[in-house]
Amino acid sequence: MKAERVQPGDAIHPGNPITVNRYGPAARANHWITAVSLILLALSGLALFHPSLFFLTGLFGGGQNTRAWHPYIGVVLFVSFFIFFAQLWRANLPTRTDVQWLSHAKDIIGGHDEKLPEVGKYNAGQKFIFWAMAGLILLLIVTGVIIWDQYFGAATAVQTKRYAVLIHSICAVLIICVFILHVYAGIWTRGTIRAMTRGTVTGGWAYRHHRKWLRDLAGRGRQTPAE
Repeated sequence: MKAERVQPGDAIHPGNPITVNRYGPAARANHWITAVSLILLALSGLALFHPSLFFLTGLFGGGQNTRAWHPYIGVVLFVSFFIFFAQLWRANLPTRTDVQWLSHAKDIIGGHDEKLPEVGKYNAGQKFIFWAMAGLILLLIVTGVIIWDQYFGAATAVQTKRYAVLIHSICAVLIICVFILHVYAGIWTRGTIRAMTRGTVTGGWAYRHHRKWLRDLAGRGRQTPAE
């Protein structure tokens, strides 16, 4: 299936400077709900993971509150992310260009964007984070339900719960690493955070980082009339 590089709401706004719609209000709200939920889950999960980190339970009003709130926040994360997923999965399907983009690893690290192939709305690195988040969140919610004894304690055997705890812990560590990578990439690539705060990027940013997406917008007439 071919990835969709242009989505509803994407549009170019002529002006000085030119701006490009990248995310609408609903997508941005989902993104920040997901981000805040993930941070809260990381803090509460680490607090429950090891006695040396138990002091983090103070952020949630104590150990009992931390244990009680953690799974509910997990449900919020699951719902918010997969609403986001439903909106963006087609744009994150792999393409041949992704392989070419990854082959320029030295240019990516060195900041030589002019040597990179033109990409659509998302590059291979962004797609990796998207699919890694999707897979890990799915594993976390499944294993989390298995060990949520308040409601599902009698549904599975003790040995199954032990395996679920192990998988849940490994996935939690991995998703924290992926989240850190996501935040670092957003800060490192100047102008990216604006997309999730204002919903727009500059034309220069779009031309430099996602030129194929910008060309598609222009080619499909996704331009608002100049004021």
